[in-house]
Amino acid sequence: MKKSVKVFLWIFSVFAALIFSLFFAYLIITAGTSLDVNKLESCEKTVTVYDLQGNKIKDAALISKRSNVSVDKLNTDTINAFIASEDKTFFTHGGVNYKRILKAFYKNLTSRSFKEGASTITQQLIKNTHLNNDKTITRKLKEIKLSKQLERRYSKQEILQMYLNIIYFGHNCYGLENASQFYFGKPAEELTLEQSATIVGLLSSPNNYSPFKNPEKCIKRRNLVLKSMLNCGYIDNSTYEQTIKLPLSAIENERKNNYSDYVTEVFYQLEDCGIDPYSTTKHLNIYTYFDKTAQDAVDSLNFEYDGTAIVRTVAGGVSAYRTTCREIKRQIGSTAKPIFVYGPALNENKVNLFTKICDEPVDYNGYKPENYDKKYHGFISVEDAITKSLNIPAVKTLNTITVNTAAKYAKEMAINLINEDRNLSLALGAMRDGLTLKELCDCYSVFPSQGNFTKSSFIEKVCDENGNILYKNEVKSNAVFSKSTCSLINRALINSTKTGTAKRLRELNFDVACKTGTCGNKDGNTDAYAISYTAEHVIGVWAGDKTNKKLDITGGNYCCELTKNLIKAIYKNVTVPPLDVKSGVKEIELDKDEYEQNNKIVLCDDNCPKLNRLLVVCSENNLPKEKSSSFTRPKIQKPSIIVDNNNICIQLCHAKYYDYIIKRKENGKINEIYDGKWKEQICENLPIGEYEYCVIPYYSHNGQKFFGEEIWLPKIKIENSNVDKNIDEQNIIPDIVNKDWFDESF
Repeated sequence: MKKSVKVFLWIFSVFAALIFSLFFAYLIITAGTSLDVNKLESCEKTVTVYDLQGNKIKDAALISKRSNVSVDKLNTDTINAFIASEDKTFFTHGGVNYKRILKAFYKNLTSRSFKEGASTITQQLIKNTHLNNDKTITRKLKEIKLSKQLERRYSKQEILQMYLNIIYFGHNCYGLENASQFYFGKPAEELTLEQSATIVGLLSSPNNYSPFKNPEKCIKRRNLVLKSMLNCGYIDNSTYEQTIKLPLSAIENERKNNYSDYVTEVFYQLEDCGIDPYSTTKHLNIYTYFDKTAQDAVDSLNFEYDGTAIVRTVAGGVSAYRTTCREIKRQIGSTAKPIFVYGPALNENKVNLFTKICDEPVDYNGYKPENYDKKYHGFISVEDAITKSLNIPAVKTLNTITVNTAAKYAKEMAINLINEDRNLSLALGAMRDGLTLKELCDCYSVFPSQGNFTKSSFIEKVCDENGNILYKNEVKSNAVFSKSTCSLINRALINSTKTGTAKRLRELNFDVACKTGTCGNKDGNTDAYAISYTAEHVIGVWAGDKTNKKLDITGGNYCCELTKNLIKAIYKNVTVPPLDVKSGVKEIELDKDEYEQNNKIVLCDDNCPKLNRLLVVCSENNLPKEKSSSFTRPKIQKPSIIVDNNNICIQLCHAKYYDYIIKRKENGKINEIYDGKWKEQICENLPIGEYEYCVIPYYSHNGQKFFGEEIWLPKIKIENSNVDKNIDEQNIIPDIVNKDWFDESF
């Protein structure tokens, strides 16, 4: 018993010493920390946005004056939404919820992190006005001390009101009143239950849950707030069920606040830059990649439908941006082919631009793609398939390289394909969520940059009022495609603007590459694209309807026409450097006859005549290995021989470059009966006897003759004048040539 008492006293002493040490440490750490009433009062934060040359963008000096709300004028639903989501015991605790702190401490201890904060509304107000956002024990202890002081000095209603007037809701909106006006165009006291839940849902990540940028995430977050209100008893189940079914009622009113689309995107990005919106910084200077010439060109576009246009440099800076419906994800149609199909296929050395693919009906377990013209074009080169944007060759190519290979390259371009996207329809741009126009242009930036992928950015750097850099865009790039792949894609897409689906751009007198895309069906189209690039810029134009209404538009007509006007304005009186079409590639000569007649890719014979040489460009890493010998060792099909009475005729296969020697063997003696160009038949009338003929093709080049193998034909035996024939039936072919092809009189 005495031993047990001793153990208890020892444990109690250790625990007491620990408590005393912690309390003593608390006193030391928080010494001198006191509440500053002035920091709780309304203040101003200003932001100025500058262009690429350091000039202030017109109407972009934004002042965020907080318009205060009075708690007693707010709807009960609005107050309850904040309490249920942010601090359920706000009206009962003394500034700190110790139970939540212990629970968070345990979770952080087991996870070895500081993920759980357990902050009350009081603590949040203190942190946002007096402290920084560091997740340290020192900051937490100071926060607790100041929260206790705040609770002793102010009532719960006053604390809640100060909190609501200082909290940040994104889009440079400080305070509930500003946020209510921005997102809903109404005073905070008029917010509905749905709107209150929506606005509370923004608090943890305003950019991520923005109703304008991520409406689906916003709805999920709003409904989570409503669920918390239901669990707290603030609303009944019927009200909950009705409200979660409501659409978002936020309205896009940026232009009412003199925000250009470009500056709006700047503020979207600013919230991802890691700059604390509650910092003591009074003024921010944001330096962007804004280019007035490009933006004026984009703003001059006449969108008849919903539309978005973006101009970014090859290096990644966004020069201009305009949209009628914010940055939404859409199906990308045939613009997927270069980035998900042909780029990877070229890079994996599965094809070259001159590789032929048979455009024919196909069936992949019930998936039967069709071309837009509902026709089949037989064997067609990869380059022509890209230029004409044929669907079946693209699907065939994706099937060859596999969808997993395409997904690997997509990931290198910051596109993570979900399982629903991993099928052959990806070749035609079918994706569950699709891509934003900015993401699509980022993917295409690999081609003019020799295969290096760089994410686009609106912001170059952010500085405080003293010039201290708070954020700088560290341009990071990663290699996706080889230089040879990019050179070949550049060639194909330049050709697309000359003779293909983007031929509306052909009047431009400098290198422009373009890929068009259209999504829809026989009833109309929902999305149309023209993704273009030069050696300096990537230019994307999307048109459609955000509600998926069917329209009479295509990427090749409507979007290309807008793109043409846009490019003309951007490059007016400017010399545009050519696109790289030479790096990593080599010119080679193929045997033209083999390629065009037999769909075979073989290097031409050293002795090949000029007319039979086909000059093509090939990746240095994917050169053809087979070489033709058709002129060094001529080879022909076995000729036929027929006999009619005493008349013997040898029918020669048509070979436009070859000459022939024909020999007759009779009684062991061989005589040459013909030496010359191709003729349909070589005939002679002979008496009774047994004869054997030999045909030798040859090719003359630079005074030298190159002979093929001797071809001996079946023996002919003439016994009398009534003999019709005595030959192998399978060697007889119909007479289909009526004139001598090489006869000069023809």
